[in-house]
Amino acid sequence: MPSRYAQWMYDWETRLTSVDNNRVVRPLEWGVEWARDWPCRNGYAPGHIPQDSESYLREYNRRIIASSDEFFSYIKPADFRLERREVKVFSTRAVPDPTLEEKVRDTHADFLRFTSPVRTPFPENNLANARWFPARGKRAIVLLPHWNSDALAYNSLCRVLNLLGISVLRLSMPYHDIRTPPEILRADYAVSANIGRTLDACRQAVIDVRCCLDWLESQGYRRLGILGTSLGSCYAFLAAAHDPRIQVAAFNHAATYVADVVWHGQSTRHIREGLETQIDLERLRILWSAVSPASYFEQFARWRKKSLIIYAKYDLTFLPEFSRSAVHEFARHGLDHKVVVLPCGHYTTGETPYKYIDGWNLASFMRTAFEG
Repeated sequence: MPSRYAQWMYDWETRLTSVDNNRVVRPLEWGVEWARDWPCRNGYAPGHIPQDSESYLREYNRRIIASSDEFFSYIKPADFRLERREVKVFSTRAVPDPTLEEKVRDTHADFLRFTSPVRTPFPENNLANARWFPARGKRAIVLLPHWNSDALAYNSLCRVLNLLGISVLRLSMPYHDIRTPPEILRADYAVSANIGRTLDACRQAVIDVRCCLDWLESQGYRRLGILGTSLGSCYAFLAAAHDPRIQVAAFNHAATYVADVVWHGQSTRHIREGLETQIDLERLRILWSAVSPASYFEQFARWRKKSLIIYAKYDLTFLPEFSRSAVHEFARHGLDHKVVVLPCGHYTTGETPYKYIDGWNLASFMRTAFEG
């Protein structure tokens, strides 16, 4: 039986995951059309559509893992520019919080814009966006928020990192905030019951991160890092496994397999509902293995870096056993890493007092890791 504290935390976590009432259940779609322009085709012509979609995607995942440097390769954008514009919330709530809207009224900021090397059918999503938080010095990181975050999340953390002499590019992940297509309110296209689109969104996120590193290098930054939370943590790990420039990495909530999180997570139950009548967890794990951190620890270990793994003891979204599995892989591969276990859950990490504990651990790690 859980302790009183544990039960209180589980109840609080459940209330927070129930706030959003605009989750949409969508049926399974193989989404093989998203693979038309992927590399690692192994002789298939661009635009090839197979008869057996599941077998095609299973085999494609195998090829991606075997040649992941090719899968996450790209042509550097030629249109980097800073754009000053009004700050907006881009809330994913069915009823936006008016206090947040008022908070940013008449506020302007600088945003890095460039055309993503990964093209999708959505013009909004094809234009990458990263808010720029500059600081003195030559240390900089790319920050990746959580799934369905609005455009204000982690801005306070960015400012704290600035005080420590660390510049931050806060990247809007694919299908998030200003990159959200008009037909959806939430960032549902980033992770969904569409197998191919979920793979493509992950590839785009990793490549967009690498483009941000290109721009930071062009601005004279030589000590580079990455920080990701939840889904952003997954993207951050994959980027760090495929880009030698990342020297410092912080994973705020971690897991090994995307499918396991989707299948068992409290905040992704609507995705499972659309999947489970047509596919089981074992099959889904294989179909998303190419975007799961568990597949890339050997690649991650190629270059020396310092890593922080933070997970929550009462997490109902990234179950603690998934995080412990990730920690085990870091230890098994002899990686330089630190582990912090928070006494809260996934959503409660963003609540007082836990958000301050989390923020302190992230900021202090970044400062000492860069100095080391």
